[in-house]
Amino acid sequence: MPDRRPEITLGAIRFPQVAPSPWWALSRRLLMALGLLAATVLLVYVDRDGYTDNNDPTGKVDFSDAVYYTTVTLSTTGYGDIAPSSQAARVVNALLVTPLRVAFLVVLIGTTLEVLASQGREAYRASRWRNRLNQHVVVVGYGTKGRSAIETLLNGGHTKDDIVVVDPDRLAGQEANDDGMTVVIGDATRRDVLRRAGVDKASQVIITTDRDDATVLTVLNVRQLNSTAYTVAAVREGDNVPLVRQSGADAVVTSSDAVGRLVGLSAISPALGGVLEDLLSYGHGLEVAERELLVPEVGKRPQSLPDQVIAVIRDDTVHRYFDPVVTQLARGDRLIVVRPAEELPWAPRPGTHGEPTPDD
Repeated sequence: MPDRRPEITLGAIRFPQVAPSPWWALSRRLLMALGLLAATVLLVYVDRDGYTDNNDPTGKVDFSDAVYYTTVTLSTTGYGDIAPSSQAARVVNALLVTPLRVAFLVVLIGTTLEVLASQGREAYRASRWRNRLNQHVVVVGYGTKGRSAIETLLNGGHTKDDIVVVDPDRLAGQEANDDGMTVVIGDATRRDVLRRAGVDKASQVIITTDRDDATVLTVLNVRQLNSTAYTVAAVREGDNVPLVRQSGADAVVTSSDAVGRLVGLSAISPALGGVLEDLLSYGHGLEVAERELLVPEVGKRPQSLPDQVIAVIRDDTVHRYFDPVVTQLARGDRLIVVRPAEELPWAPRPGTHGEPTPDD
């Protein structure tokens, strides 16, 4: 059976909705129309003795006449050169051919309306989506790294409506659609594809391509379209980190080095490897989270807080908890903490979700 999903073209915007393709609907209705046509031809031909051909001296109706009569009848043209002459043929026309004619017209008109309505809906939906697209997250690549990044974003408070996936692979795009994400099919190294994803209005861009050269070019294009979006890029080789940073990435993660270090630590100390894997996974055990400083915590030492503070963010600079600069916490600080996984990662502190912050 033909695939009911819409054909995906490069650069096209795909919304998270599985709907029958208008072209599949057109083909299906065309087959229905041909079926009605064939049934009517058979009906007329079987009862051909009840029809008279006024243009034939013998008045006989053959198969070609049955086809001709059917087409002009179902299309409501009705030239009148072939007409039912017997009482049985008239009854058949009234009870069978007329409903078939109505069904034939409904199929044709319905097809046109469905195609136009479907295209109109998609155009309206795309326009409405572009108008409300702002401060979203663009994720380039829907492979293993891209999916994990999106899962982390969703667990951290983002919604699927806030995320736009860019991927050149049609199957990956369909999988992202099935997972509820809006997808732009295309190569992220092309600026027109990034424009369709609304990179110029994005607050964050996550790049997880399979090739480091594509990552560099994507970062350059992102920076040309949006100089303020926080851009995170994953690279395969550590030697390419300086190049990606020079291209404009705010943060660069070396996937091979990170995996290799985790494997090495697990070999040296299985317990340490297990703890690190626990910190990187979501939903059980321990979580690493960033939260705001609370009013009662101003002036205290990081080590004295209920949360296990491992770093303090002050003036966009990350300080380790033992750094003398952050011996006393100040208004505007943000904390990197380790906490139980069951707590919301953006909640002020474990077990509470509404304490006032210094900014309040």
